[in-house]
Amino acid sequence: MQLTDNNNATPNPVAGLSSLEFLAFTLGKEEYGINIQRVQEIRGYEAVTRIANAPDFIKGVINLRGVIVPIVDMRIKFNLDNPAYDEFTVVIILHVCQRVIGMVVDSVSDVINLVQEQVKPAPDIGSLNTGHLIGVGTLDDRMLILIDIDKLISSGDMGLIEQLSE
Repeated sequence: MQLTDNNNATPNPVAGLSSLEFLAFTLGKEEYGINIQRVQEIRGYEAVTRIANAPDFIKGVINLRGVIVPIVDMRIKFNLDNPAYDEFTVVIILHVCQRVIGMVVDSVSDVINLVQEQVKPAPDIGSLNTGHLIGVGTLDDRMLILIDIDKLISSGDMGLIEQLSE
């Protein structure tokens, strides 16, 4: 089975791989997954330095061992309910497109290993842009929305880094 991206028919990041590890995290009531190889570290949420005129989903920046890291709140980016910042809120520090970026999520649960047969293509939902989705991963009674974090972070509406060349 060859999975493809619904928007531009490019090969899916899991196509041809026997298995792939995903970091599972929650946003609202949904569970998501990103390629564990993009994760540098997981930190508790801390105060950020706001940047003037930044979009709402960019909370600000932090100084991480001398590196200025933009912090993106995915709950705001995905238009979820008003996010609460509590002891479970975490920042996943990612290394994407040769940049370090922080991603705020409600919680992180575990690392799961999926084989290609457990990943179904993202559904085609008309006007909904699913270009940043790898698909839906299924493991027992769990369903994870698998995000191609490289495509999401480099998308034009994020404005964080230059778009990936096709």
